[in-house]
Amino acid sequence: MDRRKDTAVEAVLEQLIEHGPGEIASVFARAFELAMQIERERFLGAAHYERTPDRRGYANGYKSKRIDTPAGTVSVQVPKTAGHDGEPFYPQSLERGRRSVRAVMLAVAEMYIKGVSTRQAEAVMREFGIESLSSSQVSRAAKLLDEELEAWRTRPLGEVKYLILDARYEKMRHGGVVRDAAVLSAIGIGADERRRVLGVSVALSEAEVHWRGFLESLVARGLRGVEFIVSDDHAGLRAARRAVLGGATWQRCQFHLARNAIHHAPNAEIRKRIGAELRIRHCLSDQWRSNGSLWNASKLAKAETALAELVASYRDTAPKLATWLEENVPEGLAVFTLPEHHRRRLRTSNPMERAVQQELKRRTAKVRVFPSEDSLLRLVSAILVEIDEKWASDTKAYIKWECQDA
Repeated sequence: MDRRKDTAVEAVLEQLIEHGPGEIASVFARAFELAMQIERERFLGAAHYERTPDRRGYANGYKSKRIDTPAGTVSVQVPKTAGHDGEPFYPQSLERGRRSVRAVMLAVAEMYIKGVSTRQAEAVMREFGIESLSSSQVSRAAKLLDEELEAWRTRPLGEVKYLILDARYEKMRHGGVVRDAAVLSAIGIGADERRRVLGVSVALSEAEVHWRGFLESLVARGLRGVEFIVSDDHAGLRAARRAVLGGATWQRCQFHLARNAIHHAPNAEIRKRIGAELRIRHCLSDQWRSNGSLWNASKLAKAETALAELVASYRDTAPKLATWLEENVPEGLAVFTLPEHHRRRLRTSNPMERAVQQELKRRTAKVRVFPSEDSLLRLVSAILVEIDEKWASDTKAYIKWECQDA
């Protein structure tokens, strides 16, 4: 270690000696910055201000970044580089989450290179420490990342008892125009009692052909043993589910059911209360009153009784709504066939909505319009890999199979 690094280490130690554990966060930040500077020198093949024929670029300042550590949230100066080919330098110590960051960079860079750049695109590039990217850099980086993500999307699957399916929409360019693209995704709970992201696909709609192709790809990868499926009632998904996984019990998402009921209400007064009535519907007899809810009844028979009373209460004032409730709400009661301990997790597709869809929305927001299907698939895949890895390492079971008492 040269004298400059010795001096930096001494300064860090002096700060610790002077202030003690109370300043451990700032001490950690300075030590972390020094480590990243050393890593940059190794990447460039030259020390600070060193002239050597082996140098592969030069230092290009720093970018401030806040990171969470056991010592608390600290601000560090992340070193940047320039003047070299290949992927931009990024410290290995910050590699967690790097796939999705790289995918964002590639999406924005592709916009820039294809001539659809805006000031916002350039601002996003600067936010990730990119001053400029050539088409060759994008091509090389995309190849490496795409190979990794394709391997994850096609990895073998196995037994999955519970399956949750959902989709969200993003904007992307297709055939020279901006289109809404459906991002189809699936999560499952298998023998290890953990949630796993099983796969993702990008299509121009949720038509049956797209959902069917996606589900068939999961089966081709070894998906088996599916007993219970949770999803909304999209027509394309319904038809595909019946064709590919017709033997599984289907639970219609109770959250989406309640929203649909609101749309079928004939006036504002009923719209205000129908959702709550599904959640907290009290049956008329004292025998059922203690359970207090259609969705959260203790047994299927009690839920069916609550539904019958709800339907009867609207038979005269809102007959179309009553008929809709009678025909559709039973599809949201399949969860009562499961052990009681499993029901809370599988009443709705909210485990997918909160953990997956909201994270996709947050992370794709800055791109706004993806320049191609490949760039959209790349970013959502990278995000889902991170979520899947986090779930795989979770020490707490999501569903315990030994809890089988109904």
